[in-house]
Amino acid sequence: MPQLDTSTWLTMILSMFLVLFIIFQMKISKHNFHYNPELTSMEMPKQNTPWETKWTKIYLPLSLPL
Repeated sequence: MPQLDTSTWLTMILSMFLVLFIIFQMKISKHNFHYNPELTSMEMPKQNTPWETKWTKIYLPLSLPL
């Protein structure tokens, strides 16, 4: 049974990483990024709901008497 020749594996793996790095760099370089993005306000308008002004008690099933 012949032995598997693994002497070129390191070269192949390193060259594969190099090629993948170059391909990703080329893909990323085609994107246009905004240099100075505008800040937007994230404030939500306050809505008055009737249950906010009342006090309510929540009854859990485990706290009820038997």
